[in-house]
Amino acid sequence: MLNNFLESVTLDDISNGKMILIDKPIEWTSFDVVKYIRKSLQTRLKVKKIKVGHAGTLDPLATGLLIICIGKETKNISKYQDLSKKYTGIIKLGETTPSYDRETEINETYDYDHIDEEKVLKISKKFIGRQKQLPPIYSALKKDGKRMYKYAREKIKILIEPRDIEIYDFQILNFSLPYIEFIIKCSKGTYIRSVASDYGKKLNSGSHLYELKRVSIGDFSISDALRFE
Repeated sequence: MLNNFLESVTLDDISNGKMILIDKPIEWTSFDVVKYIRKSLQTRLKVKKIKVGHAGTLDPLATGLLIICIGKETKNISKYQDLSKKYTGIIKLGETTPSYDRETEINETYDYDHIDEEKVLKISKKFIGRQKQLPPIYSALKKDGKRMYKYAREKIKILIEPRDIEIYDFQILNFSLPYIEFIIKCSKGTYIRSVASDYGKKLNSGSHLYELKRVSIGDFSISDALRFE
């Protein structure tokens, strides 16, 4: 458990640097986890400042592996960010949302009676490889110094620049209309919400990300992660 682990962290650990694998719970932001760990260590060790950071954001509705760096280990955050990621999740057909997931309300509905398992399997293969991807406007990326989700909330239209990403593997684990359960391995910077949104378009329908869990980052696995009580 996370709290038991934090009880064992010493000032020497912080001085030398430490990395922690966390299983992020749903509805927590990645920064919520950072703040929780920083505050816990500051209180127990009676220090005013401790460097704590995360190596790759997970959306509030996503769960799974989050790498937390403490002390001098924060210098290695970019190294962890560059590692490949693997996710499991569920795409829901027939409905779209502005955020491409369940964080915002459904804005359009579509037919999906024409979609069968063969089409789903065929489309998934088309996503594999290097490509340009448009990130969701509901994201923490900055445009002219301002977070893009702020433009979205203010209903201001902006030009979103595509980003270079790579999808190494994309497998369909289960197909039961309107849900598609998948596993995907991808490069840094890949938005699975955008994959979910684009998936529906390629099927001549609409879709959004219904559920997401990050199960690995490089060789680091969710099975080794600490959980909140």
